[in-house]
Amino acid sequence: MARGRIRAKIRRSSLYTFACYHSHPSEAEGPHDIEGPGYSRMVYCNQPHMHVDKPLRYCSNYISTTKYNVLTFLPKAIFEQFRRVANLYFLLAAVLSITPISPFSAVSMIAPLGFVVGLSMAKEALEDWRRFIQDMKVNLRRATVHKKDGTFGQKPWMKIQVGNVVKVEKDQFFPADLLLLSSSYEDGICYVETMNLDGETNLKVKRSLEATLSLDDDSTFKDFSATIKCEDPNPNLYAFVGNFEYNCDVYPLDPSQILLRDSKLRNTAYVYGVVIFTGHDSKVMQNATKSPSKRSRVEKQMDKIIYILFTLLVFISFISSLGFIVKTEYDLPTWWYLQVPDDSGYFDPRKPLVSGFYHLITALILYGYLIPISLYVSIEVVKVLQALFINKDLHMYDEETGTPAQARTSNLNEELGQVDTILSDKTGTLTCNQMNFLKCSIAGIAYGTCSSDVELAAAKKMALDEDRQSKAGTPSTWGKSRQGSGESEIELETVITSKDEDNHKPALKGFNLEDIRLMNGNWFKEPSADAILIFFRILSLCHTAIPEQDEETGVFTYEAESPDEGSFLVAAREFGFEFCRRTQSSIFVSERYPSFHEPVEREFKVLNLLDFTSKRKRMSVIVRDENGQILLLCKGADSIIFDRLSRYGRTYEEPTTKHLTDYGEVGLRTLALAYKKLDEAEYSAWNEDFMKAKTSIGGDRDLMLERLSDMIERDLTLVGATAVEDKLQKGVPQCIDKLAQAGLKIWVLTGDKMETAINIGFACSLLRQGMKQICITTDVGASAQNSKQVLFIREMSVENILMQISDGFEMIKLEKDPHAAFALIIDGKTLTYALEDDMKHKFLNLAVSCASVICCRVSPKQKALVTRLVKQGTGKTTLAIGDGANDVGMIQEADIGVGISGCEGMQAVMASDFAIAQFRFLERLLVVHGHWCYKRIAQMICYFFYKNIAFGLTIFYFEAFAGFSGQSVYVDWYMLLFNVVLTSLPVISLGVFEQDVDSEVCLQFPALYQQGPKNLFFDWYRIFGWMANGLYTSLIIFFLNIIIFHDQAFRPGGQTADMIAVGTVMFTCVIWAVNCQIALTMSHFTWIQHFLVWGSIASWYLFLLIYGELHLSLNVNAFRILFEVLAPAPIYWCATLLVTVACNLPYLAHISFQRSFNPLDHHVIQEIKYYKRDVKDRHMWRRERSKARQMTKIGFTARVDAKIRQLRGRLNKKYSSQSKNVVMSQQT
Repeated sequence: MARGRIRAKIRRSSLYTFACYHSHPSEAEGPHDIEGPGYSRMVYCNQPHMHVDKPLRYCSNYISTTKYNVLTFLPKAIFEQFRRVANLYFLLAAVLSITPISPFSAVSMIAPLGFVVGLSMAKEALEDWRRFIQDMKVNLRRATVHKKDGTFGQKPWMKIQVGNVVKVEKDQFFPADLLLLSSSYEDGICYVETMNLDGETNLKVKRSLEATLSLDDDSTFKDFSATIKCEDPNPNLYAFVGNFEYNCDVYPLDPSQILLRDSKLRNTAYVYGVVIFTGHDSKVMQNATKSPSKRSRVEKQMDKIIYILFTLLVFISFISSLGFIVKTEYDLPTWWYLQVPDDSGYFDPRKPLVSGFYHLITALILYGYLIPISLYVSIEVVKVLQALFINKDLHMYDEETGTPAQARTSNLNEELGQVDTILSDKTGTLTCNQMNFLKCSIAGIAYGTCSSDVELAAAKKMALDEDRQSKAGTPSTWGKSRQGSGESEIELETVITSKDEDNHKPALKGFNLEDIRLMNGNWFKEPSADAILIFFRILSLCHTAIPEQDEETGVFTYEAESPDEGSFLVAAREFGFEFCRRTQSSIFVSERYPSFHEPVEREFKVLNLLDFTSKRKRMSVIVRDENGQILLLCKGADSIIFDRLSRYGRTYEEPTTKHLTDYGEVGLRTLALAYKKLDEAEYSAWNEDFMKAKTSIGGDRDLMLERLSDMIERDLTLVGATAVEDKLQKGVPQCIDKLAQAGLKIWVLTGDKMETAINIGFACSLLRQGMKQICITTDVGASAQNSKQVLFIREMSVENILMQISDGFEMIKLEKDPHAAFALIIDGKTLTYALEDDMKHKFLNLAVSCASVICCRVSPKQKALVTRLVKQGTGKTTLAIGDGANDVGMIQEADIGVGISGCEGMQAVMASDFAIAQFRFLERLLVVHGHWCYKRIAQMICYFFYKNIAFGLTIFYFEAFAGFSGQSVYVDWYMLLFNVVLTSLPVISLGVFEQDVDSEVCLQFPALYQQGPKNLFFDWYRIFGWMANGLYTSLIIFFLNIIIFHDQAFRPGGQTADMIAVGTVMFTCVIWAVNCQIALTMSHFTWIQHFLVWGSIASWYLFLLIYGELHLSLNVNAFRILFEVLAPAPIYWCATLLVTVACNLPYLAHISFQRSFNPLDHHVIQEIKYYKRDVKDRHMWRRERSKARQMTKIGFTARVDAKIRQLRGRLNKKYSSQSKNVVMSQQT
């Protein structure tokens, strides 16, 4: 704490030009006029008891992201279950089974339905319970709250009330929306990280009112009281209007005093704040949406199949009823032994239409086996087991955090295999917020020998291509160029080996530059040592960071507003210029100059600091060195710096520009560094005007400061440039590359400024050098004073944006280069207009035409709206992935939401459908598990409909032979066991264990993933094909058995087969046919599948054996049906074999023809793996792998290909010039 108080003596506001220093609101203006609707909230500070009763009782700080609660679970869960048309049908059938017209007992209809619905509801309850547990982890976090008499104590977040005074310490999250009262800094400044809210990595500066600065200790709150009147809860993160009444004065409040829930306190020992909004009233929760009930596309399409089958059911029931009416009216009176009409009136020749209606209801229940009631519960079981495999996958387990992957809902497993577009957050998702200083250019000389991943991969791939061509004996331009270009070969070899050499030296966080010319004081010997000295001083002086010294090691660490600043300071320290101390007016640097072994601490007086803004794109500091020389040190975007260079300051412009281009090509973030010497008179005159502007009050204050800053930042001298590597999360470029090869489109939605978002795009290969950027922006230019101006500005903005969209379309249309790629970049302000109804589809069409899309400065609501637009506009499956509370909206809006669970804050995870620890695990989640789950579920559903059609239609056929009487050819016990035991386990094994290819091959052949988005295994062609197969099987089973057993003896005694015997033989054929069918369907067998498939057939014979010995069999004339009736008859076994072969022969012929003449991708791979050609012929295996990727213009591979085209172009050009020189020399 002592160290925090020492740091607190710095008045941070004096360091800033724009961000923090403002005249106090009470001095500049009166309180806000906030009367009227929307501004009714009253907060009594330090008096939470005032908010216990209405009308001042506000919502608690308890938050919930669950779908259900105790009261809503039963009605909502039942509604969810009976949204499924099959369940609705079986509910109706269960109700009708109570009546006498049912062909089955009530228990046999109600029990399966209750089991299916109950199991599904239990699964929903379990998944929601897990969400509840994670909610409680947040609700039970501890906060320090004022109790009474100046004493503070611990209280769970959920118990915090409006009006409570809360003390938050460094690196803690804010438990609610707070009004900042004071901080450990004497001028009430604090630093806040809002990464969870808006994705910004830069720290935000907040300041308290001057009136509350004295409340800087626990005891000062003993008698504190105040009143806040402010706006009602709303989702706007960047606006706040309110008044603060304290000590009989009223002060206006603005967003700079508000600390939002789920943001984090940084670089500040502690702050005090009073709670304004709690729980679901807080702005972050206002941006959240209710947990939606999501259903996969496969499940929705399955409902359509159910409708088709239900239509078929009604159709054949109607035909059966017509047949029954005819039989009842014309044939039934002659069948005197049936004693019609019966007492119930169900069989009355005098009323055939009434009897036909009763029979229609009977038929609807009897033929219900066409609709598989066990389908849903089987799918639920399969999805739970699939989710278990996802959770247990060691390849998606993060060892650093000990976090496994988590399928928070299993309803969407197959949807993972059909994703078309990924919408990703940036900060914490793609990046880990760390920069590495990799290269630099000083005085026109490039330093840094480490190669980027792009350079390394391009060199290796070119070397591999050359090796292939030499083996194949084909001449190549690249091979020829080597004969006369030893230099290129040496350069490539350096690139290839440099990374390996670097691995021997332990990496330093923030610094990865390797160049002996700059290290250990060797730069003294460089010809441009003076420029290098200025370069190092710019790195160590031009910043706003605070140093902290580790008491044990003595090493300084830096708390900077951006990771770029941190990496510059680490680099300066490694070069011998260690920033070690900051006071109110000075920066102290320990310089190893002029002797590297004897550091000297030098003081630089800070005269002014012109901080970075997205509009300025530069930062400057004006310092006075120990010799009295005034220096302006500046760093910023190269385009901005180059425009401000003096005539004589451009000495190094040309080589520096070339180096900047080279750095950009390999994805490095660059800044240009320059300086200017100021004489005393020039500075004094400028500073006088600057201080007047800084202390002025009025709307033009910022414009005056900007004009004066621009005036002094002219006539600069260029020193050099930096190139830092944006430290992406491990495996992010490779993951994006693999997903791009799998044919997925990737959009980045971030709250960061446009420059940062573009840099990240380059770092993760969504953007690359040479890709044409379509930047859509709008600049209002002036603030509107009335409604007419507002309308005029809006119309102008809309017209401007439409023109930019049209220009973008024109650029794409006129492009002739087949390798050309376009990137669309748009900011949040422009997106507000682009998402309006009259423009959003044009914007979407342009975005879809581009290779990559980056939306920056977007709010959480805009993220959700963009996701909705892509989902509804394209009609394809979307996946949203993020890690913070600002991503909750898009995670819930997308078809699939994925949360990053390895980062701080759990809001994204709690709202997600799947949780992973790092972005790189998304590759395996989609390309492996998504591919498997989609194919398994699709094949499983198709097979389910096949077997139920094959079984159910045999009942209908028999009706025609039984006078449409409603008599079933099968014993009731057979029918009950058909879906529950005899055919359920093999289909579950198909859904759980089936693999067309193993996980390694899935990753090697990412194009296999496209089978899901193209819906190859669940399109109508395949669905109707399986239905036709079921129809064919039913015809063969019924009529072939009828032909075999009709009018002939099948036992030694000469007995003919009765209905029970024929029904049992037919059922045996059904069991054999459908189980052999599933065996032919499977590509991957384990002992479990063998056991379940052949065990199901064996269990049928075991059941017959046991059932034949029970007294139940006597009721249906099935006593010892297997042992005495069927088993001794050879015709029984012959019929089983003949029917089974006949049923499966067409499918066997179909797959044989397809594999031979029209194989799918996985068929080819299966053949290669079966014959082990992947081991015997590696060249062929690599060739097939290179084919098995979607053509993409984004990703690491696309960037490497572009780099190879560039290198080959250079080599061809060099070879051509060398050939011309040889020809000319020969001629002379």
